[in-house]
This record gives sequence, C-alpha cells and structure tokens, in this order.
Amino acid sequence: MSQSQIERDSDGIHEQNHSSNGRKLEQEFLPDRDSMTLRENGDSSSSEGKDKSSNTEAEKPPARSDGKIELKEAGCYDKLGFTFPAWKKWGILCVIFAVQLSMNFNASIYGNAVQPMSTELGISEQAAKVGQAVFLISYAFGCELWAPWSEELGRWPIMQLSLTFVNIWQIPCALAPNFGAIVVGRFLGGISSAGGSVTLGMVADMWDADDHQYAVAFIVLSSVGGSVLGPVVGAFSEAYLNWRWIFWLQLIFGVAVQAMHFFVPETRSAVLVDREAMQRRKAGETNVYGAGELKEHRFSAKGIVTVWLRPFEMFIREPIVLCLSLLSGFSDALIFTFIDSYQPVYEQWGFGTVQLGLAFIPLLIGYFICYLTFIPFIRRHTQIRGKDPDALQPEARLYWLLWIAPLETIGLFGFAWTSLGPSHVHWIAPMIFSLLIAIANYGIYMATIDYMIASYGPYSASATGGNGLARDFLAGIAAMYATPFYSNLPKPYTLEYPSTILACIAFCVTIPIYVFYWKGPAIRKRSKFAQTLASDRKATGVRRVSTEGEKPNGGHLEQP
Repeated sequence: MSQSQIERDSDGIHEQNHSSNGRKLEQEFLPDRDSMTLRENGDSSSSEGKDKSSNTEAEKPPARSDGKIELKEAGCYDKLGFTFPAWKKWGILCVIFAVQLSMNFNASIYGNAVQPMSTELGISEQAAKVGQAVFLISYAFGCELWAPWSEELGRWPIMQLSLTFVNIWQIPCALAPNFGAIVVGRFLGGISSAGGSVTLGMVADMWDADDHQYAVAFIVLSSVGGSVLGPVVGAFSEAYLNWRWIFWLQLIFGVAVQAMHFFVPETRSAVLVDREAMQRRKAGETNVYGAGELKEHRFSAKGIVTVWLRPFEMFIREPIVLCLSLLSGFSDALIFTFIDSYQPVYEQWGFGTVQLGLAFIPLLIGYFICYLTFIPFIRRHTQIRGKDPDALQPEARLYWLLWIAPLETIGLFGFAWTSLGPSHVHWIAPMIFSLLIAIANYGIYMATIDYMIASYGPYSASATGGNGLARDFLAGIAAMYATPFYSNLPKPYTLEYPSTILACIAFCVTIPIYVFYWKGPAIRKRSKFAQTLASDRKATGVRRVSTEGEKPNGGHLEQP
C-alpha cells in the first residue's frame, strides 16, 4: 500500500486519503460484540450498534412453521450486559480481575516450593519443576476446552465450576505423599482453569466493539500481574512456612475469588435472551422463545470440535496470528525464565529468599506504567471512531507497540550485562532493565490481542485463543529450560550469555510488528478468514458478520 493511500499522523492513526485516485482503504474489521468469545456465534442478529435502545419499535420477527417466535437481542436489548450501568460493569470487571489474577498466581507461585519440596521428597530441583511445566501446558489447553461450554451454558456456571475444580485439586497437592501426586494434581488444576477464554468473553458481553479497549487493557493487567505476584508472595511463604503452604495459599486465594464471583450476575447475551423469553412466556406470551431454546441439537459434537480446532488452524495458517502469538508467547516465557534466573543473578549481591521475591516488584511497576501509557491512545482512537467508524485501520492499534517493543531487546541486553555482580555494578541496574522488559511484555500482550480482535472480527476469539495458547505453552516449556540455560553456558559469562541470547531472539520476533503495521492491509487481503468477512459484508451491506459453528471457504460462510 503506497504512502498516497494511507496517512499516519503523530498518533499512528491510519486514515483514508481522499485524493488517492479514487481508491479506498480496506475497511477495518471490527469484531462483533461476542467476537472475543470462543464460540464466535451469531447471537447478534442486528447491525444497529448502540442505537438498539430503540428496539421496541423494531418489526416483530415472523413466526416459525411451528408457531414459535424467536426472541432476538434487538427485542430485549435493555436486559443485556451492554446496558448495565458503568458502576456495575466495572464492579463485575474488578471481580474478573481478581479471578484472572488468581489463575496466573497459581501458575507462578509454584516456583517457591521447588527447593524445599525437592529436599523433602527426595527428587532433584529440575524434576520438581515438572509440576510447574505441567500446570502451564495443561492450562494452555484448558482455556480452549472450557470456552464452548461458557457460550452454551453461560459464563457464571462455567466459571464457578472451573474455580471449584481448581480449588479442589489444590488439596491433594498440599497433602501429597509423593511427587507423582503433585504432578497429577497440577495437571488437573491446569486443565480445570477456564482462564482468559471466559474472562475476555465477559468483556465482550458488556462492551461494544468500539468501547472495549479500556476493559481489555484492565484484564491484561491482571493476567501479567498475577504471574509476578506469585513469586513476591511465594518468597515470604518459602522463608517462613512449610512448602505445602504454597498450595494452601492458592486454595485460600481461589476460595476468596470464587466467593466474590458467586455474586456476579450472568452476562452472556444468549443466556440472558433465553431467560427473558421464559419470563415473557410466564407473563402470557406463550409463543416466544430464545435461540438456545429453539436449537434441536444444542450440544453438537461436530460443532464443538470445529470450534476447538479453529484456534489451531488459525495459529498455523494465519501469518498475523502465528507471528504475533509467538512474539506474545516468547514475552510471557521470559517472565517464567526470570523466575529461575533471578536467584543466581541476585545471589551475587547476597539477596536472600525474601529479597529475591521483592526483586520482582519492578516488573509490577513496569506493567502498571505501560497500562497507563495505553490510556491516551485508547481515548484518542475512541474519539476518532465516534466521528467516523471507518477512519481507523486495525494497524492503528499497533502504533504504540512500535515504540515500546524494542524495550524488550534493550532490557534483555541491559539485564545481561548488568548481571556481572557487585564488583562491576549496583543491584538496582538489572532491576531497571527488568522494568523495561515488563513495559514491553505488557504492551506486546495488549497490542497483539487488540489488533487480532480488530483484524478478525467474529473469528477474533480463535485468533486470540492461539495467542493465549502460545503464551501458556511456551511459558511451560521455559519452566524446564531456564535453570540449565543459566547454569551450563561457558564461564566467565555464564549468566550474561543466556540473557544476551534471549535479547537476540527478542530482536527477531519483534520484526513482524513493523511488517504488519505497514503491510497489514495487504496481508489481511490474503487471509481466507478476512476474505470471508469482506465478501459477506459486501453481500449483506453490513459491517458485522456473525457465525455459528461456520467455517470460511472460498470467500463465503459454509456450514461444517
């Protein structure tokens, strides 16, 4: 795409150039309100956007052959999560923040049990880390397995069921007589974690496509923050309590957030529509039914398998999803590599267990700083879309990442060569560079999720599912290689070489960000998912396309 076709102002805004030989930029692929949910279904049957408050004036849908009338979202919009007052939305979001925080806390605090556990159970520390790797890898797949059920049965029961199982599996870990019991318990705990597939879905239940960036940024903060909160809290537990308390603390945190979530209302639009239909039948409208009630085969095995497999298909076949997911996964793996590298690095300055835990605080500070820096860009984008929904390309959401992504490479190089010890540098130096890495890590996760949502519309749940899968899976792998990586490279730079290698990898994996920023529209034109959305919008004359268990094929939607 030539410079005459696209203009970038100081905020990286991609807008149309109306003097470009009559050629127009490809419209932004904005997601459906439910597009962040894995089911990617068609609960929204209207393209009226925020003006649906006037749905009572809409024409009543025709009855089916059996005389039943299907109640649409437009017919009960005031009952859906989109109309919740702001205080209620953000109250729910704060609870979801705590839930997501606890799930990532469970993944990272385990590292503080490794050393005392290995001593008591008679295993090597490297073997003890299998429990962390198993949890993260099973967590990566657990998020995908839970998501379709939250679409059919609702967010509330699925999240409660997930939290119940996660809490139950903490007990056999805490009471385990041998390491095998811990591995089994950790696997079951990971596969039981619903994770971001449900929490991000709840965001999509309450915010329209143009309004959800603030909420997504908040939830991303809980995700990355939980990974660092674990070693901070775990350090005090390791120093003053028996290693089994690592699991009791997870149980206490889990029970607390489950109790908070118990009072959160259902937000899933399809479920709320079904409930409203039942209420209307009780009030005398005997022929009104929700879409879920009218499904003949509500739990189709083929449909569920299709939805489960789509994230893997997009991960492999979509270059945007593949490259950005690998970048995001690499960044998350860095944090779990740090959990192991901090000990040999900071022991040079005489750091004890508690001091090592506190050394993770700069990462938390970095996450919060980056979260705050995204807010002005989100506000500006929201204002521009309010004036013209087509003014922004999805690539505009990558603009701030262009500036902060290099901080990952800079931070890793800096961390590497300030790890020389007290004879060369003060301990604050590697902490400053770790803060830069945290800023980049948050920015990468936030921007890649946001860009995928904007690029893939109703398929964005599968795209972001691949992102989450890569983050957790690669983090699980990192739990196994981190200690050997920082122990077995040549002297005298045993600690410096590993971080330098990671910095070189970071430089390579961040290159696609710049490619997608400038060439993203052309790349999306070659995507079969993007082509499907474009052709259906052209055929229907609307910007939003909803699918239910459908797959793209040759530029149109085809039932599987």
